[in-house]
Amino acid sequence: MGQSTPIRRTGSEPLAGRSILIVEDEYFLADDLAGELKRRGADVIGPVSEVLEAQTILSSDQPIDAALLDINLRNEMIYPLARALRERDIRFAFTTGYVRTSIRSEFADVLLWEKPLDVPAVADGLAELLKGR
Repeated sequence: MGQSTPIRRTGSEPLAGRSILIVEDEYFLADDLAGELKRRGADVIGPVSEVLEAQTILSSDQPIDAALLDINLRNEMIYPLARALRERDIRFAFTTGYVRTSIRSEFADVLLWEKPLDVPAVADGLAELLKGR
């Protein structure tokens, strides 16, 4: 059997050509998210599994349109990166095992998907988040 080929998307796809940073320390989940976003035409940055690595990417000249952030990466909280993204007006959403009430109140307005994730639904939500940008 041959290898499956990626789905080719047109410029009308909401994620086509968008640079999406994935910050997730669960390897298989990160891989699933990256695969789904790529199938929808996004340029995936990462996935990265450490806050420092994500901050280094953010500090570089690499364009980022949006980010998916796991809140807890190997016992390190993602909030400093979330603040930096907000300061740069980069949209982001949380993917986490935490419930909404355990998220810091300063991020109460941030879109949140609780694990286990419905990966296509996350991609759909991210596309909605980026509409009009």
